[in-house]
Amino acid sequence: MTPSKTPPDLPPSRSRRRLLGRLAAGGLVASQAAAAGELLRPLEVAPSSRTPGAPVLDHPYGVPSPREADVVRRSARAWPLPGAASSMTPLADLFGTITPNGLVYERHHGGVPDIDSDQHRLAIHGLVRTPKLFTIDDLLRLPAESRIHFLECSGNTGSEWNGPSGLPVQLTHGLLSCCEWTGVRLSTLLEEVGGVSTQGKTNDGPWLLAEGADAAAMTRSLPLHRILDRALVVYAQNGERLRPENGYPLRLIVPGFEGNTNVKWLRRLKVVDAPLQTREETSKYTNLLADGSARQFVFEMDAKSVITRPSPGHRLTTHGYYPISGIAWSGRGTIRKVEVSTDGGASWRLARLDSVARDRALTRFEADWRWDGAPSAILSRATDSTGYVQPTRAALVAARGLNSQYHYNAIQQWRVDASGEVRNA
Repeated sequence: MTPSKTPPDLPPSRSRRRLLGRLAAGGLVASQAAAAGELLRPLEVAPSSRTPGAPVLDHPYGVPSPREADVVRRSARAWPLPGAASSMTPLADLFGTITPNGLVYERHHGGVPDIDSDQHRLAIHGLVRTPKLFTIDDLLRLPAESRIHFLECSGNTGSEWNGPSGLPVQLTHGLLSCCEWTGVRLSTLLEEVGGVSTQGKTNDGPWLLAEGADAAAMTRSLPLHRILDRALVVYAQNGERLRPENGYPLRLIVPGFEGNTNVKWLRRLKVVDAPLQTREETSKYTNLLADGSARQFVFEMDAKSVITRPSPGHRLTTHGYYPISGIAWSGRGTIRKVEVSTDGGASWRLARLDSVARDRALTRFEADWRWDGAPSAILSRATDSTGYVQPTRAALVAARGLNSQYHYNAIQQWRVDASGEVRNA
């Protein structure tokens, strides 16, 4: 089903207001009428207006309202070791595309280290002309750059490989966040060490080994020619210094690549002539196919989308208009379009993108919907700037089998039953 077009003589804003007027003929009109009835009585003075509020410095570092105490990170399962665990972003409770620092998802392999930034050093060595140690102050004196990018664990949504898990969106898609990152370009740092030695150039180009200062010494090999133009060594996110759980005082950001390659607590970058086959790229973070072979060094996160409102845990309380809202992203570029279906994929229509899509960042989408009380199945489907279209689960399983736990990016369906309850089913 193709989206309706705005008549040439009608501005888009007026067209949407007219559409909303038609959609509102139901529960929304009834609720507005009830609200209008309440306004016929004198408006009472709010209790909060009767006494002064809390002093300004009661919270030197701002905290959310206590009424939002349930909007926190959660884990999908119990972990045998508390230092090797993850916690997930509450996507259904967020707005826009930027994740607050206190809600950015976590994934740790050896706990969160306590690092003194004054003593911390970043080594850049290997196949470079002048190996160097950098202090944090050294990095702060180099040209800075700020960019908005998403970060997604390759295990995100792995719960859905075998079919609907029944979990809410926080526990299916919550290993995903989007922040403004500030730091120094990797290319600038390599210039500071005189560039890469010619002896490191092979047919595949030199590789970069990134290592963290945590107890697990998280280590990944990265193809330098694929990341040089966009990778950052960052010390700040969303305008403040990195938090300990997000890599304080330094981390690597490789836009679009799977989360574990964005090494936290970064302590060294070594230019090498080939991947070093570390634990995290052999026994872990490889994708086992149906025939038993493994896809290794699968870096980019493919195009993906999910409806966050309404989603499991929500209940539609009245018939009538509801906006369908969600997020879309791609590790290979920008989001070109998002389509929404309310009939289980039998028909699709374009959703609105709320801003100009950024490169390798979350994009918010919204579509109008009038729920008539009948059972419904709502889905979203993203297309990125390369032309890649988010696949169905059946297509993904046909291509990769059921042995993998990484890089699941199939279309996600939520079911709305006649009572208004939304479920992952």
